[in-house]
Amino acid sequence: MNKRKPTIIEQKVTDNSAVLTLKVDADIVDFQGHFTSFPLLPGVTQIDWAVYYGKTLLNTPAKFAGMEVIKFQEPILPDGIVKLTLDWSAEKGKLHFSYSSANDGEPEGVTHSSGRIKLVTA
Repeated sequence: MNKRKPTIIEQKVTDNSAVLTLKVDADIVDFQGHFTSFPLLPGVTQIDWAVYYGKTLLNTPAKFAGMEVIKFQEPILPDGIVKLTLDWSAEKGKLHFSYSSANDGEPEGVTHSSGRIKLVTA
């Protein structure tokens, strides 16, 4: 059976932020059909996971109201290990997200994607 969410390796949650280490398992259904010869995690899936974990871990509102400064810089590949960082600003109604991973050639690591998602109560 195909999976829809990654495996959580580690998570740290505070009042307004969360950091999750995720294994982006190759059997996640979203990889299917997203480039047969070079599968990568679709941007819409990355945004969906940010909203899902924001709601689940930080009690953010669930209603999507737009996005700002969305950047997809490096692909997330099957079986990759990534860090999802979420910061919730209740007064602005914005969830900042970033996906990153360690890279031997880059002391700061690699940013895969980042942006802000506007969330409001229904």
